[in-house]
Amino acid sequence: MKWLKNTFFLFSALILFSCGDPGEKTSEKTPVNTNVNFAEHVAPIVFKNCTPCHRPGEAGPFTLLSYYDAKKNANKIKFVTQVRYMPPWPADKSYTHFAKERGLSGEEIALIKDWVEQGCKPGDTSKLSPPEFFTGSFFGKPDMVIPFHEAVPIKGNGTDHFYMVKAPYEMKSDTFVRFYEFVPHKRKLVHHVNGHLIGFEDGKKKNAYAGKSYWQDDPKLSNDVYKEMGLANDDGTFPPMLANTVYYLPGYSAQVFPDGIGGYFMKKKGAILLKNLHYGPSAIDTKDSSVINVFFGPPPKRPVQELQLGTFGIAPIVPKFDIPANKVSTFSSRWTVPQDISILSVNPHMHLIGKTFLAYALTPNGDTIRLIRINKWDFKWQYYYTYKHPVKIPAGSTMVAIGIYDNTDKNPNNPFHPPRDIKERNDMFSMGTTEEMFQFIFTYFPYQPGDESLDLEN
Repeated sequence: MKWLKNTFFLFSALILFSCGDPGEKTSEKTPVNTNVNFAEHVAPIVFKNCTPCHRPGEAGPFTLLSYYDAKKNANKIKFVTQVRYMPPWPADKSYTHFAKERGLSGEEIALIKDWVEQGCKPGDTSKLSPPEFFTGSFFGKPDMVIPFHEAVPIKGNGTDHFYMVKAPYEMKSDTFVRFYEFVPHKRKLVHHVNGHLIGFEDGKKKNAYAGKSYWQDDPKLSNDVYKEMGLANDDGTFPPMLANTVYYLPGYSAQVFPDGIGGYFMKKKGAILLKNLHYGPSAIDTKDSSVINVFFGPPPKRPVQELQLGTFGIAPIVPKFDIPANKVSTFSSRWTVPQDISILSVNPHMHLIGKTFLAYALTPNGDTIRLIRINKWDFKWQYYYTYKHPVKIPAGSTMVAIGIYDNTDKNPNNPFHPPRDIKERNDMFSMGTTEEMFQFIFTYFPYQPGDESLDLEN
């Protein structure tokens, strides 16, 4: 009967993959625009949708803060908006909607096209006022910045590197934190970060900065390693460690929930332990001095929890996560929810040869709750997608995640030519860029009546 159950889930997945329009084509009629200029028509679109990333220190490869910036890159902007590559939003909007969705309407795309084809007229740029940003943060000026205690050396030997890094801090008093924002220094090299919060009780630690600042490429961690990094109390005991408080992936920005939802209690003396800091291959020797921005807030009324299916998660991958060369393979992971929960956000995770990703829940009465669908996986853009309102998953429902991997020469993102077998690994090195992972991560809290109406967007 096990094969029958698996067949049912995969059959359900094929039906769900076929629902909706995977191309996200719009039914909007393309308007005819005349006398389009930057100041009046294009600047509002660019400043809202492009400039937040296209500014110094952020992910965009060039700045878009002025008319001259836009004119210089006009043909690029026209192309990437016409094919809907920018603004990046991998999630299929015909399947599920999320808060703060990126994307342009057909009218906005047509305005950009007509502006370029009409000669990039400036309009009255004297009245333009580009949005102001705080350099070094996506969210504004942080209340506190925690730097690495010591820059991390990265060998230019063309291989992945994995570190544990300590970012110690000391404050005048205990406080509450709404969220942490990891700001990569070497943005092109930082692949992912998973950090934990350590707080020392009063009188148990004289110097939070003592000990080694980082530990490299060691899959066999032990208490001796933590002691050498100065993470133990002065008497040799260990303080509590709160997992998964700092997170980063390509394209990721920190999760920000309304006041009272989520957050962390932060002792006045402690450290952020970046237990998994993964750097991709570098061709030159360099150093990374990333920082962690801290934003304070009120004590949470609704603490948030996190779970994941698949690699290192609470539910296994079926079949075994071995991806043969020259084949397109499908894998799934599923978990039965023991109590009513409200899901706030989801984060699908794959590496280079991922092709599509689908997640949904099947309720005990047979209903399907759509969670997310990505029709064209892009390793460079891996968001935590936050729902506009929490999504209730009733007790007894089965959460299902399905990933398709294209390990053929037809996949331009395949790092190996000819393709090679990719075997499942269960150590830290399985997180290497050219290895593969399959995870469905989600944040949630126990359901309370009225959760469906909570506003997570504003």
